Amino acid sequence: MGRAAEMLGTTQGFLRAIGEARLITPLRSEGGHRRYSRYQLRIAARARELVDQGTPIEAACRIIVLEDQLEEAQRINTEYRRAAESPETTDSP
Repeated sequence: MGRAAEMLGTTQGFLRAIGEARLITPLRSEGGHRRYSRYQLRIAARARELVDQGTPIEAACRIIVLEDQLEEAQRINTEYRRAAESPETTDSP
């Protein structure tokens, strides 16, 4: 956790807070140390950015969840659009 906080330029308390808000859930090593994925570190960095801009941590976490949901919805929409635009093949009897 200390290394992750150092990489992000934040505190361990901040990482605990976004963990308690269930924004990220790090894995644990056999020794009980928190292990963060690259994705979780990107999410934590985005939360830090929002908090640094004056957004309360709870609101920052909600914003990030909504941004993630929007990105996923846009990805799915793009897939549906591509499928609808592709020529359909039908079997002739």
